[in-house]
Amino acid sequence: MRVKDEHKESIIREKALIMLVEEGFDGFSMQKLAKASNVSPATIYLYFKNKEDLLNKLFNEVEQTFFKCSMVDFDPEKSFEECLWQQWKNRFIYNLQYPNHFRFKDQFRTSPLINHKDVKETNFKEAMKKAVHNAIERKELIELPMEMYWAIAYGPLYALIRFHLGTKNMMGGKFELDEPKMRQAFNVVVKALKP
Repeated sequence: MRVKDEHKESIIREKALIMLVEEGFDGFSMQKLAKASNVSPATIYLYFKNKEDLLNKLFNEVEQTFFKCSMVDFDPEKSFEECLWQQWKNRFIYNLQYPNHFRFKDQFRTSPLINHKDVKETNFKEAMKKAVHNAIERKELIELPMEMYWAIAYGPLYALIRFHLGTKNMMGGKFELDEPKMRQAFNVVVKALKP
């Protein structure tokens, strides 16, 4: 029986993430992954049952990293504005540190190939719910369906991050997202969400 090697598994995961981001699921194969990882296809199957298993494990790993980064200095007891600003900063930093994670999640978030039930829950969702609930109770936030809240609270940030990570902006040049620009967009978002 072959022994699993954590270093090899890490290389396989890293190469898979890059390939999936660059080529999408349609251009991805276990054979190509084996070649890129400098291992035999049989080695990959020591760690993953099939492509779907690999995809789900990568998605789970990416989500766990996101959850951890999002919780840095976050306190759901703070005001709505403080909570949301901390989330904007944390999510911006996370996406700068892990741009392939951002692209991977963007590409596969709604994919039927990902079993979202397998994503391990952390205190992240509970902390987010608590922050929103507290803000509504304190009348700092209008009450909206969660999807509408998310679209208004985070949609602009993610659009700006896409421009930042892209090769060019809407006018053809490079867009650099910095804290002053982020704060300007954030202020508009907060106005839209306050009662």
